[in-house]
Amino acid sequence: MKVPVRDQVTFFVVVIGLAAGWGCSTPRPEKDVRNPDPSGKIPAYKEAVRERDRSAVRQMIKDLDSDDPAVRLFALVGLRRLTGETFGYQYFDDQRQRRPAIKRWEAWLAGETDGSATEAPNPASER
Repeated sequence: MKVPVRDQVTFFVVVIGLAAGWGCSTPRPEKDVRNPDPSGKIPAYKEAVRERDRSAVRQMIKDLDSDDPAVRLFALVGLRRLTGETFGYQYFDDQRQRRPAIKRWEAWLAGETDGSATEAPNPASER
């Protein structure tokens, strides 16, 4: 049985289209500390730490209050590596338990940005 050329071409186009589709994947999310997608945010944290880029610190502090525990963990690790501090923050605590440490981070950041702080506040002195 001879297959018409038109059907052969259609078959060829479909096969090529399917084969091309197998190699495709969704684009990677943008690597940016402000990216709401953790798969773009977390690699950006790692890059900021590797490059000692302290401009990421503000977003990392904001992300200590994220509802995603992985984001909180990587934000904390990044902050610790960039600043040497944790202020008693634990990523696995519930929101109420995390709040005092986040306040200490925010106070530290306020001191850093207005130029009045040269060292991080002592969390033990705030109890």
